[in-house]
Amino acid sequence: MTKQPTVRDILLKTEAYLRDKNVDSPRLSAQILLSKGLGTNRMGLFLDMDRPLREEELVALRPLVARRGRGEPVAYITGEREFFSMAFEVTPDVLIPRPETEMVVEEALRLFPKEGELSFADLGTGSGCLAVTLAAQFPASRGVALDASPAALAVARANAVRHEVQDRLEFVEADFSGLDAPAGGFGLIVSNPPYVSEEEYAALSPEVSGFEPKSALVPRGGGGTGLEAYPVVVASAWKALAPGGVLMLEIGWKQGPDVKYLLEADPFGFEGVAVLPDLAGNDRVVLGRKPGEPGST
Repeated sequence: MTKQPTVRDILLKTEAYLRDKNVDSPRLSAQILLSKGLGTNRMGLFLDMDRPLREEELVALRPLVARRGRGEPVAYITGEREFFSMAFEVTPDVLIPRPETEMVVEEALRLFPKEGELSFADLGTGSGCLAVTLAAQFPASRGVALDASPAALAVARANAVRHEVQDRLEFVEADFSGLDAPAGGFGLIVSNPPYVSEEEYAALSPEVSGFEPKSALVPRGGGGTGLEAYPVVVASAWKALAPGGVLMLEIGWKQGPDVKYLLEADPFGFEGVAVLPDLAGNDRVVLGRKPGEPGST
């Protein structure tokens, strides 16, 4: 009788297969895929390493591993990605949330009282990771999640329901210029717009360019510099922010000086504009405050 392979055997075999296929993070990929296929988490996987796998479990695992071997991102295979310690549904209609984007939430928590009645908007919400997380972190807040893609908005809505914040979020199908301000304006507007140039896009890993939506990476009409979306986002935010309101933008690592200048120069004139580095030391977020005292008109 043939001995059934154990969790350990399949984990090692999967890691070797994925390494041979030159995918990113083969060990972590193998752990996540086996956890998904076996209906457990990574801790459960490690606690059960010597358990023989049943044939039906092996059958369920094979297509997951094959998809990863073709370069498909783990998040699309599992349908989920963690962001700010919260699980988010992801599909190929939305960009996979990145850890560096969590900086936007961290800065919001630094700038605004957690129990305050914050009014915010997220321009280009995608999976809703920013809008949903902000709503969860600021329990008295209300927000608008805007995206031009109806498929992306469907994912964002599902994530809002998942985290029980749907009653405090409005979902708007529109491009960046389609934001309508509430009475008094927003206290915070955030955006992670497409900022990858066509040249940079051509050099991206196939795991990104081959699977993630180009429209979420490269500005509409092509990205000669990758900066093309920012003037539209900043103009929309300038009109919709309350006096004293804050704009926070994620940027590409070379774009800090250009986006800072855009916020400071005519016709805008944001105050206290700062370029913030991520943990790797790369410029990642630009923020500025609209002139005026909060609550003034």
